[in-house]
Amino acid sequence: MRYDERPIQAPIPDPTTESFWHAAREGRLMLGLCNDTGRHFFPPRGVSPFTLSTNVELVESGGRGVLYSYTVMRTREPYIPAMVELAEGPRIFTNLVQVAPEDVRIGMALRVEFVPTADGPPVPMFTPG
Repeated sequence: MRYDERPIQAPIPDPTTESFWHAAREGRLMLGLCNDTGRHFFPPRGVSPFTLSTNVELVESGGRGVLYSYTVMRTREPYIPAMVELAEGPRIFTNLVQVAPEDVRIGMALRVEFVPTADGPPVPMFTPG
């Protein structure tokens, strides 16, 4: 069984993350936007990490990025935890799916893919593209 075929544990939404997970169910990756600086951030939250202001909003990401860093975890089947730099600027810690470890390269173009969970919202991961 490949990593991207394993069951993924569902996240447990809370009031501060419910909007994020609702959008994930619709196949949309959301980011925070600081309205004071115009900068995006992840994970989205009610306070800007740049100014500590509450002048923030939730905005949709284009879901594209490049591979910033990764490692290959070799348990029963290898899987690839990774840091992806989104086109909007923030970096997201995630996993790569639908790619063999030997094909992974720093700087490769990636796109978000929502991996289903058994009993909750899908989880954003990234695949080449």
